[in-house]
Amino acid sequence: MKRFFTQVRKAELCRGWKGLQVLVVMSLFSNSLFAQPADVSPALPGSMTGGSEQNFASPGSATQHSELYQGTSGATEINPALLKKAWPAKWITCPDVNQRAYGIYHFRKKITLATKPDKFLLHISADNRYRFFVNGKPVCFGPARGDFYNWYYESIDVSKYLKAGENTLAAVVWNMAELASVAQFSNQTAFVVQGDGEKEKIANTDKSWKVYQNTSYHPVSLDNMERLQSYMVIGPGDYVKASKYPWNWEKPAYNDLQWKAAEPITSPEPMGSGTDNRWTMVPRSIPLMPENLQRFDKIRRSTAALGQSDILQGKKALVIPAGKKVSILLDQGFNTVAYPEIILSQGKGAKVKLTYAETLFKNGVKGNRDEVEGKTLIGNYDIFEMDGSSQRLFRPLWQRTYRYLQLDITTAGQSLTINDIYGMATGYPFEENASFTSNDPSLKAIWNVGWRTAKLCAGETYYDCPYYEQLQYEGDTRIQALISLYVSGDDRLMRKAINDFYNSRVPEGLTQGRYPSNRIQVIPPFSLYWISMLHDYMMLKNDNVFLKKYMIGVDGILNWYKNQIDTEKNMLGPMEWWHFTDWSKGFTGMGVPPGAEDGNSSILSLQYAYTLKQAADLYKHFGQQGKADECTELAKSIGKGTLKHCYDPARGLVADSPEKTSFSQHANIMAVLSDAIDPEEAPKLMSEVLKDNTLIQATFYYRFYLNQALKHADMGNLYYGRLDPWRDMLKAGLTTFAENPDPSRSDCHAWSASPNYDFLATICGITPLTAGFETVQVKPELGELTEVSGRMPSPKGEIAVSVSKSNRKDADITVKLPAEMKGELIWGGKKIPLNAGENHFNL
Repeated sequence: MKRFFTQVRKAELCRGWKGLQVLVVMSLFSNSLFAQPADVSPALPGSMTGGSEQNFASPGSATQHSELYQGTSGATEINPALLKKAWPAKWITCPDVNQRAYGIYHFRKKITLATKPDKFLLHISADNRYRFFVNGKPVCFGPARGDFYNWYYESIDVSKYLKAGENTLAAVVWNMAELASVAQFSNQTAFVVQGDGEKEKIANTDKSWKVYQNTSYHPVSLDNMERLQSYMVIGPGDYVKASKYPWNWEKPAYNDLQWKAAEPITSPEPMGSGTDNRWTMVPRSIPLMPENLQRFDKIRRSTAALGQSDILQGKKALVIPAGKKVSILLDQGFNTVAYPEIILSQGKGAKVKLTYAETLFKNGVKGNRDEVEGKTLIGNYDIFEMDGSSQRLFRPLWQRTYRYLQLDITTAGQSLTINDIYGMATGYPFEENASFTSNDPSLKAIWNVGWRTAKLCAGETYYDCPYYEQLQYEGDTRIQALISLYVSGDDRLMRKAINDFYNSRVPEGLTQGRYPSNRIQVIPPFSLYWISMLHDYMMLKNDNVFLKKYMIGVDGILNWYKNQIDTEKNMLGPMEWWHFTDWSKGFTGMGVPPGAEDGNSSILSLQYAYTLKQAADLYKHFGQQGKADECTELAKSIGKGTLKHCYDPARGLVADSPEKTSFSQHANIMAVLSDAIDPEEAPKLMSEVLKDNTLIQATFYYRFYLNQALKHADMGNLYYGRLDPWRDMLKAGLTTFAENPDPSRSDCHAWSASPNYDFLATICGITPLTAGFETVQVKPELGELTEVSGRMPSPKGEIAVSVSKSNRKDADITVKLPAEMKGELIWGGKKIPLNAGENHFNL
């Protein structure tokens, strides 16, 4: 979601560093830039799968990565007492500091165990965020983003990190204060560990824990919005002075005698408990975010003649001489979300600036994303200032989004060695459990880039975009959730999103337009999309207990909208808040269509009618037939009133308002989806929508609804012929799909990944016929394609469809359904029953 400023492999770091060579930049202006000193062998951090314990630590302390964070805290059984009453542990903090100011803090406690435990379950959280270590090894980070009413904690069995005897528990906790991302709620700096039972209570946070304020950090990259001229609210960069950093703080051997005793704050209270809660504790409901090693693809340019240095493969170190300034542009080869990590040695007083960007600019224009010649990198950044020691690892506190990473290095009186640089890719661990192939290879490229886009836009919440905002908006999330369910089948992030938006409701009954968000933003059309999300979930999943509790939210949204009706016209009247519809040229600069503020917007009225029909399905599903009937009749009334005042018979189109001075694809799309237009007239209307270029055009976001309208008008075969915008993005070097057609702000926006849904739901034609995916409809819409094959998960098992057309009339069709599933195949206007197992037809 755009806001203008007026956004591998599992890690295997224990590779052979033995005999590693060092490349030395001898001169920035000669052809003989490198020398290779004999047998320089820097020590590599130990690995969780092997290797020795090294005297090594860093701001990131990413000392072991194999299998890092691969577990989940969502399925862990929690001591029931911790779900009902105040915890014995205490929230703790650092004494004698401003509790709501920017700060980074380290906490430690030593515990002694008689034997190595088979299980040792800890519940961990912090404000703002934390990274937790056991005996020097990173275990997890969090908490999952929520709000004060839903403050999440991670439940982690740390037994595999423990041993008989003395053990060290440690955590880094940070508070970005007023600089925090908009997605971050915060009360004050705080940290908590609660042991699950009697044997684990030794780990409980209280004044026996020690704390240290890390003054090596201060915030940078605070002017992102000015430099990028875009809304960017992901938080600050990190400036770290190595000379002030408490190296090895998380290791058992570290001397913490000078650290202060932690200060207890209050008792953690679970949901439904407490009278003065600062944070209401709820268990994390999603998996932990994994980290996977990701090597850069190439060096694209440098002010020194580096060539393609083996530094990118971790095979050779690179030495920058004293008193030099060097700029090196690294290309990941594709957009990514990762924790960049750089290992440095010597170079006392050297400064290394890491700047991150999705692409480069030339005179404000992005152009082809693969091209760098004559272009400038503008982006958010971190800075690390060296202390002259060996094997210092810098890693920012929070993830970064980039395809390009530029190193700007200034050395002082000592040469600087870059031992290694790489990324630790992270994000929600969606698995690709679906596939799609066809006789058009360009669709496979679209599928792959779309899935990468969807994955980069998913973490502890869905993100509209990972670079600029990392905020969860209903309009974006509805499309993202459909992609997740179709391609992965994993509904946990969708369930969290549904609950997040439910918790965002304002007194009027509307959900906020984005959430979690520490700033209020209400987008009423997005509240309607939240209802659409509930309808999607009802059709695609089978959990009525989960779904039913949100129906009170449906009531509130529909009550608000009912109060906005202009009863003379049976359309929506003047409305408050931000009625974003699409970033189309022809709407206002904030994406608002005519009539939103002064009344009688056909687009918004018809979206309301469309949602009323979905709400009717939801009410009927839960046995509330009276409400269902009311929604059905009101949808008809709104549709009829809108057509009466906005349909232009001369153009054969629905105008955007009764003044009929503005016409868009959007109004007519919603006229079809809401059934305001007679179904027999829908094909004619949609034909006009496609051919009339004077209409305000739908951007990538609203093309999702354009295609739904084509399918609703029985014109889904036209979908394949309308994919050129995605092919054009690939030709322009995009490795994820952009927010809008160029000029686009964000190069990674999951609403533009909708083909990953439509390749399965439209081309293969797989959609639920009844709630809970109890039965299936298969209606392939191949267009000009001749070969198509797709498979996807469902609650009952995998559904697979393959179609081969030997000519324009004949087709071999195979549909495989899981046990206990039935359905129907629609082909050539005929309905054919489908049964569990393999169904084969020659039609």
